[in-house]
Amino acid sequence: MRLIAIARLTGVFGVRGELKCETTSAGETSLAAGRSYALDREGARWVRCGGVRRHQNRSLVSLEEVTTPEAARELVGSELFVDRSEIVLEADEYLDEDLIGLRLLDTGGNELGVVVAVEHLPAADCLVVGAKRSLVPLVSAFIRSIDLAKGEIVADLPAGLLD
Repeated sequence: MRLIAIARLTGVFGVRGELKCETTSAGETSLAAGRSYALDREGARWVRCGGVRRHQNRSLVSLEEVTTPEAARELVGSELFVDRSEIVLEADEYLDEDLIGLRLLDTGGNELGVVVAVEHLPAADCLVVGAKRSLVPLVSAFIRSIDLAKGEIVADLPAGLLD
């Protein structure tokens, strides 16, 4: 089982133990009443969601085992995890973890480096490539294809971008 974080519990809301929740982009569709979530990446502790609602552009979750503000406070700062196989992505959507480790190739098949991280910057998401940690904007103007099965990303980059 490969657990992926879908949300972070950021605070307590109200007197019934609801929790304020910041979801990842994958978490927006993965949060639902009746589902169980791991509270750690190892899957040692699980909780069941009793309900999800929106309040002032924020997700609020209630967990079946948490019914008081005091009990909810103990979970603030925790993350909710689901198995990677449960996350449904649209075409051309990827999780950061899917991209890390892929080889970045130019259009001629030459290796330019390996993706070591993904940065989410205001202007664009960027691949962080190689030991120099060069940034490559993850935009259609540069990225020609992403093939998870082959473990590669083909890009047509302007001269000097990786320098």
